[in-house]
Amino acid sequence: MPPLSRGLRRAASLSLRSPRQKFGSRSDFFRVSEEVQDALQHGKPVVALETTIYTHGFPYPENVALSSHLESLVRVNGGVPATIGVLNGVARVGMQAEELIELVSSAGRADTLKVSRRDLGYVTGLGLAGTKLNGGTTIAATMILAHLAGIKIFATGGLGGVHQGGENSLDISADLTELGRTPIAVISAGCKSFLDLPRTLEYLETQGVGISTFADGRAGSVDLPAFYVRDSGIKSPRTIKDEKEAAAIVYTQSRFPVQSGLWFAGPVSAKDSLTKKEVDAWVKVAVDEAASKGIYGAANTPYILDKIKQLSGGRSVTANRAGISANVVRGTKVAVELAKLELREKGVLERRAIGIDTASSFIPEPAKFERPRVHSPTAVAFPDSSQYDVLVAGALAADLSCDYAPLEGFANSVKPLPHTSNPAIFLRSVGGVGHNVALAAHYAGASTLLCSAVGDDITGRALVEQVRTSDLPSVGIQVLHLAPDARTAQYVAVNDTNKELVIAMADMSILSCPLLDSKAHWEQIMTRHRPRWVIIDGNWSSSIISHIRAAARSIDACIAFEPVSAQKSSRLSKLIKPDDVIPDHFVDLVTPNVLELQTMYHTARDALLFESESWWSIINALNLPSGGSRELFIQLTDSQLVDQGIPQQCLQLLPYMWTIVTKLGAQGCLLSQLLPPGDPRLRDPDYAPYILGRACEEERTVGGVYMRLFPPAELVKSEDVVSVNGVGDTLLGVLVAALVKNGAGARIEDALMMAQQAAVKSLKTSKAVSEGVKGILDQS
Repeated sequence: MPPLSRGLRRAASLSLRSPRQKFGSRSDFFRVSEEVQDALQHGKPVVALETTIYTHGFPYPENVALSSHLESLVRVNGGVPATIGVLNGVARVGMQAEELIELVSSAGRADTLKVSRRDLGYVTGLGLAGTKLNGGTTIAATMILAHLAGIKIFATGGLGGVHQGGENSLDISADLTELGRTPIAVISAGCKSFLDLPRTLEYLETQGVGISTFADGRAGSVDLPAFYVRDSGIKSPRTIKDEKEAAAIVYTQSRFPVQSGLWFAGPVSAKDSLTKKEVDAWVKVAVDEAASKGIYGAANTPYILDKIKQLSGGRSVTANRAGISANVVRGTKVAVELAKLELREKGVLERRAIGIDTASSFIPEPAKFERPRVHSPTAVAFPDSSQYDVLVAGALAADLSCDYAPLEGFANSVKPLPHTSNPAIFLRSVGGVGHNVALAAHYAGASTLLCSAVGDDITGRALVEQVRTSDLPSVGIQVLHLAPDARTAQYVAVNDTNKELVIAMADMSILSCPLLDSKAHWEQIMTRHRPRWVIIDGNWSSSIISHIRAAARSIDACIAFEPVSAQKSSRLSKLIKPDDVIPDHFVDLVTPNVLELQTMYHTARDALLFESESWWSIINALNLPSGGSRELFIQLTDSQLVDQGIPQQCLQLLPYMWTIVTKLGAQGCLLSQLLPPGDPRLRDPDYAPYILGRACEEERTVGGVYMRLFPPAELVKSEDVVSVNGVGDTLLGVLVAALVKNGAGARIEDALMMAQQAAVKSLKTSKAVSEGVKGILDQS
């Protein structure tokens, strides 16, 4: 390759490198929030927002409401907001809610500055020296900081420009020069109406800035908008149809060694637009008054805007707010389309680099099914507004079961040998705890919605299609197109010759994806579908579990928790606070196995949950015997379980969990439940052998403790066991479906016996959930 070609290629490569590499995303005077860093790292759509409109445009507390509203618009349309400003002397890209409120509420103070390019060094330098100033960043300063962080899309209100008489005064906004040297795409509601628009366009042309106006449904060439006014009377240099075209322009220009920005003008809607005639009249009065008072420079624009606000009776503010909101939505849609283009390119490059075919014999060809709809977790994700009896929030995964099958001569070998290859029989299926529980509830007759997520890959799309073929609604399954690190969940189980689990490996990282970590997202789902029961599996991150639980409580749904594994079971105990006892208990039903129960207990003990006054008040109210408890526990269960501490641990956890069904394998299930005051079982002689303690009649919170060991529904011979995967999931799904069917008077012991019978059916089939579960509740 000739030296010149190598040099050009290297220059082009360097021009595409993120400016963040100069000093990272965090320093003493420049910080990028963790959310924005994560979004940029994983190719998610990020939209920069300025702060001058809050600190120098709208009064407090209107500016606080507006800042929250604009960030919400970004999230609702599938993006990540990066509000940019200077707080306590530090330039910040992306702010926590409390940081943004602190900055916005400082509007009007002497130490809250209007920060443009020229001011960045001053305000951050003083901060470094100990003088902590705040600053709302203008378009120019916001562009610089956004570019420094690696953001390409910036949405705002009105762009600055050449002022009237600018040919003599040289009063030209720094926004224009910044567009000429910083490769950021700015989406705004045109230039402010009182500026010299023809000279502004000439100046931007000289700066090499591409200018386009969204057609907004109009045909042919359109006028450049002018802030409050939809049509300025001056034709736009270019017209584009929609956000997809804008994203394509941004994408291709970023591949050239061009360092100037792009300006996309978005007109205010026809219903919100003011007329050009009335705005021109107000502008003339405001500009003449500013000139007569000698108001120029940085003070000029705020003065004129305030005067127009007075003359318009506040209508200009309404139009301004509408224009800003519309362009934040436009900007987010551009960012989403741009992310798709960039991720598509990344995917092609990765596939070429790997050089392998990722298809699997388990996965059907992509052409055989319809690509699932893209769902943004903060958007109106689920068009289906049907109500469901049961909503299951959990994992949908590709399951691989490996059953050890020793060769002839090794028939006495029950477990596979470690550190070597073992012969096995492999079974592939659609699985995941959430999917299995939902399918079991569905088969048992409860209307059930599965809420889960899969990656934008062949495996994920195949799983969604197979859920559809099972008649389980797939509308709650989100395909995370904009999260390249979101791998479709997979689970691998290694079983011995008795089909007992030896070891399992699971990749459920997609259920910790930040795109799903939104309280508003889960509240929207619960409000839309209003389930009577919500089942949460422990594969979610702790934060997401907390959001799902809070959303379910907001609609008074009953909550069940499936711990999934010993490690993940600790997430529940870590979320519980000392005062989360009945009647405000954290969940209504938990279904652990022995290892999961022990982990939950030890985690709760280490968190001092058994030391709180709220917990003691419940335990003391039960009037448990002060001595001889061991013998009583043995009478209720058996000595082996008591030696393991199982019933004792259940009792201590009950104030936080209300009902615990501990799965004991071949020993059956141990039911532990707090009974409400006045429960008929407290007085029924048939239940007397199972009542561990009774509260006095005056007690209003709890009536007693019901503890009962249920033997297995059937002793299944080892040769009849086909697969243990999904047995516990079947039990939970059918258990909740039975509670739903039996209504308010349902007793869990009746439902549990039916659930155990269903679990046996799954034990005898290779499928995680046996089709024999269908109609099982009709047989009772």
